[in-house]
Amino acid sequence: MSERRSLLESWLRTDCGLPDFTLKPASEDASFRRYYRIFLADGETRIAMDAPPDKESCGPFVDIAQRLQRIGVHAPLIHAQDLEQGFLLLEDLGAQSYLDALDADSVDRLYGDALAALMTMQACAEPQGLPDYDRDLLLTEMSLFPQWLLRRHLGLDLSGAEQNMLNEGFAVLADAALEQPQVFVHRDYHSRNLMAGVAHPPGVIDFQDALRGPVTYDLVSLLRDCYIRWPARQVDEWAWGYFQLCVQSGVLQDQHERRFLRWFDLMGAQRHLKAAGIFARLAHRDGKAGYLADIPRTLGYIVEIAGRREELASLAEFVEARVLPGLCSKTSA
Repeated sequence: MSERRSLLESWLRTDCGLPDFTLKPASEDASFRRYYRIFLADGETRIAMDAPPDKESCGPFVDIAQRLQRIGVHAPLIHAQDLEQGFLLLEDLGAQSYLDALDADSVDRLYGDALAALMTMQACAEPQGLPDYDRDLLLTEMSLFPQWLLRRHLGLDLSGAEQNMLNEGFAVLADAALEQPQVFVHRDYHSRNLMAGVAHPPGVIDFQDALRGPVTYDLVSLLRDCYIRWPARQVDEWAWGYFQLCVQSGVLQDQHERRFLRWFDLMGAQRHLKAAGIFARLAHRDGKAGYLADIPRTLGYIVEIAGRREELASLAEFVEARVLPGLCSKTSA
């Protein structure tokens, strides 16, 4: 048994008053956090979060959970906390994520719930005190794409022209993000972080990195998900429906209509570059190679939308000619 797990079990027994329980891993996380499902003697369950304090802080999780609960979004209740040791005892939102539950029959109902919760967050959640999704952060995130995917994973040597193309493209994407109305941003609002089998769905998790940022960020995370793909026409219909909700709630105004879909498309490109870089970093730095299989889907969105976004033409051509074939050859090797 690891030292961290031993400390966690001791905390659960002594500080949380749980004398009789069984602890099992609950999920894999793309960070240093670990989650365990606690089976109690009376048949109830809880979730224990272990966030090593030298690598993660539980403080933001507690802060954002409370903000979401105040506005009626179903974030897990916190039964006990020890921020110094990095332990939280949480409500168990179940094991069925949206990714597990989504299919052609359930998608409209599940996405309807998810979009309603997102609207509540954007219209009602307090973004004051959260870090800004500023230019430096947007550019730093996109730099993971050449650093970890292109150079480290694919071994590509970029020409000067290719590097200039990426730099110019990154600047355009950052500009598009910063010109949008800025709201509460969950930052990982997708099918793995929404739980389906709860009262008042969705159960919302993994929100500790929330920021104040672009209005389309969480929307594109949900609708152009790195883990599941829907027809482009359906995605556009959902996005336009959400725009109407934003206008009705005051998050957006009628005059934003002509820019909204462009914002949505370019925000997606920024997020997908970031995600592709993170997936490669998870494989090479953290030994989590399973995310590599999601990179072609993730970058495929950039190729898909380039036909209607001239700003993405060069980037999409590069992805299609240099990146996707390299990923294919690495997979088949």
